[in-house]
Amino acid sequence: MTTERVTRRLVVRGRVQGVFYRESMRQEAARLGIAGWVCNRRDGTVEAIVQGTGDAVEAITRWARRGPEDARVQSVDVSSAEGEFSGFEKRPTL
Repeated sequence: MTTERVTRRLVVRGRVQGVFYRESMRQEAARLGIAGWVCNRRDGTVEAIVQGTGDAVEAITRWARRGPEDARVQSVDVSSAEGEFSGFEKRPTL
């Protein structure tokens, strides 16, 4: 079990807008104790910053590769990120 806090940026591609993706991710983040944010981007992707224990970030990254029921995720790009977050918010489109 990894308890060190990590921060990752996720960019999710596929049919991920208009399918309840952001709200579903917010709910999953709350369940896992993840902080950060999620937003739609004008290019049709969903971007998220996720911060939590290594295990929790791994779990939400696995979830992001599936998404909610109506999503069709093609790929998730994962990279390192920085920042301090408390809570998880659904942000407006960038």
